[in-house]
Amino acid sequence: MLEKFKPSQPYFGLRGGWLTFWVTVACATDMMLFGYDQGVFGGVVVTKDFLNTLNLGDNATLLGTVTAIYDIGCLFGAIIAMIWGERWGRKRSIIYGTTVMSIGALLQITAYGVPQMIVGRIIAGLGNGINTSIAPVWQGETSQAKWRGKLVVIELTLNIAGFSLSNWITFAFSFLPGPVAWRFPLAFQFLFIFILYATVPWLPESPRWLIAHDRLDEAQVIISDLEDKEIDDSYVVTEYTEIIAAVQYERHHAVSWWDLLRGKAGKEGGTCAIRRMILGAGAQFMQQGAGINVTSYYLPTVLMESVGLTERLARLLAACNSVSYLLAGAVAIPNIERWGRRRLFMICALGQGVCYLLITVLLRFSEKEGYAARKEVASASIAFFFLYYVFFGCGFQGIPWLLPVELNSLSMRTKGAALGTATNWAINFMVVEITPIGIKSLHWRFYIIWTVLNLAFVPTIYLFYPETANRQLEDIDLFFRENHGLFVHNNPEAVSTARPARYVEIEQDLVHRNASVSADKKNAAGLEGQGEHMELV
Repeated sequence: MLEKFKPSQPYFGLRGGWLTFWVTVACATDMMLFGYDQGVFGGVVVTKDFLNTLNLGDNATLLGTVTAIYDIGCLFGAIIAMIWGERWGRKRSIIYGTTVMSIGALLQITAYGVPQMIVGRIIAGLGNGINTSIAPVWQGETSQAKWRGKLVVIELTLNIAGFSLSNWITFAFSFLPGPVAWRFPLAFQFLFIFILYATVPWLPESPRWLIAHDRLDEAQVIISDLEDKEIDDSYVVTEYTEIIAAVQYERHHAVSWWDLLRGKAGKEGGTCAIRRMILGAGAQFMQQGAGINVTSYYLPTVLMESVGLTERLARLLAACNSVSYLLAGAVAIPNIERWGRRRLFMICALGQGVCYLLITVLLRFSEKEGYAARKEVASASIAFFFLYYVFFGCGFQGIPWLLPVELNSLSMRTKGAALGTATNWAINFMVVEITPIGIKSLHWRFYIIWTVLNLAFVPTIYLFYPETANRQLEDIDLFFRENHGLFVHNNPEAVSTARPARYVEIEQDLVHRNASVSADKKNAAGLEGQGEHMELV
């Protein structure tokens, strides 16, 4: 019966690691497009032809709105994914989101006025909001536990690569006169869009999503393909039955959106659904509350307005900074499971807070009348902008996108990831909207906000966030079913980087039992075949 769901040579004959590799290519391209879109407008908004064409040269408030309105589109895109993403599935959601982004990109490239640019940025944001809500979920649900963290971090490292590429492209085209200086960088994003169209349609759907929608046989075939094992292998059977058990448990404890909005989680509250969604959304709040888009969207502006650099030097330093940012993100790839989410998250929050503290102090003295070394201390602050990106790239770039996928249960994963993404974009919009105004009106005091927020994140992570490294997604479900307390810092299973031995024993017992069942079935089939042979003789 299973064979009818398995066409000859699906996925071009790829299985196991190669199949996971191509899923990662698609998801990473999606996040690279996200990073490119984040960075490209920072170079566009200081381009003279852009400012003259759209008459934005002397209007910092409107310029901030044109830049930030993209994030409003992303917010509503995430809300769309929250409502319809579970119905569409992981693959179809990304195709829809990419198509919407294409329309938005075309409107921006051909804009000659602020209204069309605003509409284009909103529409592009809608598509990006859908994609960024779904891609980490698809990656997380098709990855083995030992690879899940690394692969999602690879996605976010390539997000930095997209950001870095946008900085270098806008820097290179700044030497050219006329509209090509900003229209070509905006058009370059179609490279990523074409790659998404070429990869996503032929890749496997999430087996967890298929099981949640009662497409059981198809899901089991995909699990065997992703694991590169036979369909009746004991490991495949165990993973398949664990997902089914998790789905059944979640259905029994299902929580509607209406109940969630009223703060209710069913009679037992057995899955801690609300708490898990808040933790996932909180991680995304922390990413934007860390102040990354003060500099991602406006680093050339920050270096020109706060530090006093020329436009060309500011562009060059922003591009160089993006390379160190990319290298920092790459450091996390081999270490995310070994270091764990909690520890890395706390260390990076502390490092970012200290960087913003030193930036605040140095810029304070650079603006102090009569201070002899004003230019020197302003230049010294550049080093801490660079160092801030190193800390952010190591931890805050990837972990806030990974946690909503890991912390939320299967039935709530799409909703939880979309809520996290919506939170990210809502705070993103606020930060991008206030930054030009804040820099002009508050000067050095503007950076106090980000100092305080980053330092406050350290105890928040320590007290409330359990470790998710080296766990199966079903291990995390079990943890929340058994532990309903808010504080996790004094629970050894919650803070251990290694997978708790109890979870390993449960899985090994299930694999052993499934292997025994499989062997019994094969023996019974063999005896039946022998009996039929004897009857024929």
